Amino acid sequence: MSQIINTPNAPAPIGPYNQAVKAGNTLYISGQIPLSAESGALINNNISDEASQVLKNIGFILDEAGYTFAEVVKVTIFLSDMNYFNEVNNVYAKYFTENEPARETVAVKGLPKGVNVEISVIAYKN
Repeated sequence: MSQIINTPNAPAPIGPYNQAVKAGNTLYISGQIPLSAESGALINNNISDEASQVLKNIGFILDEAGYTFAEVVKVTIFLSDMNYFNEVNNVYAKYFTENEPARETVAVKGLPKGVNVEISVIAYKN
């Protein structure tokens, strides 16, 4: 049985999907982009700000579901340009400080709303 997870602290989905779905002990968080739920604005001053907002949104969803960043087991990062890798990695390292998850980072031609970074995660809890 699965459970839909949504929080008003993270931006509402911009399509026919949910912020997250919990199936058993596993939480699947949909790709998050740097939208502020509070203002509805894109946070796109620079790639570090974008990555920070994305990870804040993920944190809000994890919290709503009763999970933490330490319980994330898999991360997928989509970048509009691989030249952003180091800056995003520096922000990422502030959130994943223990039990670093498996991860891949891929460059893509385009992302929703023209953003430069989107991140999805899978978390697991015993």
